[in-house]
Amino acid sequence: MKLTIIGASGSFPGPGSPASCYLVTAEGPDPGGAPGSRKTWRILMDLGNGALGTLQRYMALDDIDAVLLTHLHPDHCMDLCGLHVAIRWNPYGWKGIHVPVYGPAATADRMATAYGLDPDPGMHPDFDFHHWQANVPVSVGPFTITPVPVRHPIDEAYALRLEVTEPGPDGEPVHRVLTYSGDTDTCDGLVEAARDADLFLCEAAFQEGRDDGIDGVHLTGRRAGQMATDAGARRLLLTHLPVWTDPLAASIEARETYAGDLAVAVSGVTYRV
Repeated sequence: MKLTIIGASGSFPGPGSPASCYLVTAEGPDPGGAPGSRKTWRILMDLGNGALGTLQRYMALDDIDAVLLTHLHPDHCMDLCGLHVAIRWNPYGWKGIHVPVYGPAATADRMATAYGLDPDPGMHPDFDFHHWQANVPVSVGPFTITPVPVRHPIDEAYALRLEVTEPGPDGEPVHRVLTYSGDTDTCDGLVEAARDADLFLCEAAFQEGRDDGIDGVHLTGRRAGQMATDAGARRLLLTHLPVWTDPLAASIEARETYAGDLAVAVSGVTYRV
């Protein structure tokens, strides 16, 4: 399983990165190919504003196998409107699948409203909308994805736990876990979602001494580190830093509470899980 950072800027695109979007790939059976054939599956965790352009540096849009939305703030979902245009109005036709979109119950109506469409049919001709059910896993190719409710000021917000079993170096099956926090403050759900994760992609939008008095919105680097420690996560990758949050300060804060492998997500970098 590989994670490519498309966008890691918090709240809105920054000068060097779009807003939240993460491309995750893994090898798995190809249901449309010959018996026993395999393909690279490509799923997106969030599709925030500015992400769709950068994404095309790394893949063709019609190779998207699914979009997974953690919540419906624009910096996590708004470029779904652009993907709708790519599907609906490509003069050469859309060569990909009817794209599954997993998200909160209001996703289809929110996207239709954002684009000024009547909700019926809205974007249903372009996307196959699925509603998350808290803590109920879904399968997309080789991925098992479990949405876990977290603490953020919106009707539904989820952390996502992605699990894949792949052949290891010696050919034996190896189980890998990637957890993405979405947007959240500290909560038990986040710890459970990240339990024993091989890689914990965790937001750290706030900063100690500046925002630590704000409850129920975002994590600081220190809070993110504590969540990773409580979960026993093997690696911590800080993300969703807005332009006014210093990556070095976030890292220093996280190191106070987390002793494992630590880095800050950078747009364009790929990590092996």
